Amino acid sequence: MAKELTHRGDELKALGWSDEDVARYAELWEYRQRWGAMNLEREDRLFLRKAEAALPVILSGKAAVRKGLRDKSYYRWLQFHLDVMTSAEAGFGLPEGARGAWAILLEEELRLLDYYQPVLGLPDTLKAKGFDPVRDELAEVATTLAAAQGELRQLDLSTPLQELKAKDNNRWRPLRDQAGPQAYPVLHAEAVDGFRQQVRSRFVPLLRETLPSLAESDKPEPPADWSPGGGAAS
Repeated sequence: MAKELTHRGDELKALGWSDEDVARYAELWEYRQRWGAMNLEREDRLFLRKAEAALPVILSGKAAVRKGLRDKSYYRWLQFHLDVMTSAEAGFGLPEGARGAWAILLEEELRLLDYYQPVLGLPDTLKAKGFDPVRDELAEVATTLAAAQGELRQLDLSTPLQELKAKDNNRWRPLRDQAGPQAYPVLHAEAVDGFRQQVRSRFVPLLRETLPSLAESDKPEPPADWSPGGGAAS
């Protein structure tokens, strides 16, 4: 990404920003260049972030369209594995209302990403690796639940990823370390909601406290029935 040598107030003005807001942006930009963002008041940092989020990304000296959240590599990585799980479950012949625990984990993480809208740049995605042990811990809880209120299946996530890599040059890592078929706990309907609530209780604070781009977010927790489509969440 090209480094900005001056502020881009003229572009904000062209986007319809008022002269007062453009002047404030320019002043804050200059201040940050001299003294750093840490010396700005929180309100000013949030204003500067809002202004820069409205500007197109600079790439090779030319403006480029900023990627939407669902086009970010990390989001697509999660969605890819969720799609593999959903497709596999369709062939399992599961009872009505049953759902794989790993699918629930990914559904809930994607839901929170849609709600909080983090940047999902490199700082976020590096920190997000810290989610791995939490997913594994919750999957262990689900395995115990599945033994009592569900069933254990086997699912191979590594082969679909390798097949994708053969067609699409990406650097996606495996969701789970072990190659080949692995235990895939499936929860029957009576256990799904309880496990989903456990996942939410862990991932809401985890996401907010882990991703750098959400460090200053004051957005409240999503309502229990919130979903990206606007309807009631499961």
